[in-house]
Amino acid sequence: MIASTKKEGNAIFAIAAREITKSIKNPTHLGVNILIPVIFIGIMGGSLSQNMAAGLGYNFLQFMMIGMIVNSLFTGLISGMSSLIEERNQNFTQELYVSPISRYSIILGKMIGSSFASLVGLIGILVVALLMQIPLGGMHIVYLFLISPLFCLVGGALGIFFIGFVQDSKTADMGSMMIIMPQMFLSGAMIPIQHSTGILGFLAKLMPMTYCVDLARAVFYAGTPIYDQIVIHHPVTNLLVMTGFFLIFTIVGTLMFTRSERNR
Repeated sequence: MIASTKKEGNAIFAIAAREITKSIKNPTHLGVNILIPVIFIGIMGGSLSQNMAAGLGYNFLQFMMIGMIVNSLFTGLISGMSSLIEERNQNFTQELYVSPISRYSIILGKMIGSSFASLVGLIGILVVALLMQIPLGGMHIVYLFLISPLFCLVGGALGIFFIGFVQDSKTADMGSMMIIMPQMFLSGAMIPIQHSTGILGFLAKLMPMTYCVDLARAVFYAGTPIYDQIVIHHPVTNLLVMTGFFLIFTIVGTLMFTRSERNR
């Protein structure tokens, strides 16, 4: 039992280390991860704040900063897991899947390694926040960073669920964007959704990132007068829904992806 656990742990570490090494050797990719939050918060966030945020009763740029932290981690993991399709075409995953290690260890190692580039992207968000004088909330931003691995796990689980049904890298690239964009605009990461009703309200409830963003804001705004104005669900509700998404996406996605490997 101990030997088996050690073997799985070594496999997770090796796969995660490989992903981190790939990111370090690709500074362009890291630079893009830093630049995207700069564009969204600095340009789009600044424009929305100047033209539409009057009368909200809270700092819109701070509100959006929290959403973009979650979005950066969440979408970074979806893209990272989608890269497994390209690696499968290059026969890298074929070597992994014939090795005597758990399929879940492979997926977990990939998630951990892909989280590195997403976490680097948070540097861009912090730089923009300092330049635009967005309040960081003291220890609240630290608490938010401490729970950030949860958002990576849910985003990674959605990514593996997606690639379980995709066979080629071009479809994966286009499909991942079709998953990422609705999450960004319907989850409340950029635009408040407290009063969304009808089809928009229904779609917002279907988005896994909705609950990640809401949990992040619950942690950040805990104990502040505007908590009830911003947070939609109880933190426990968010955690339970996130856990459900993670388990379903990971189990189903891993089974489907493994089956597609065997059918090649």
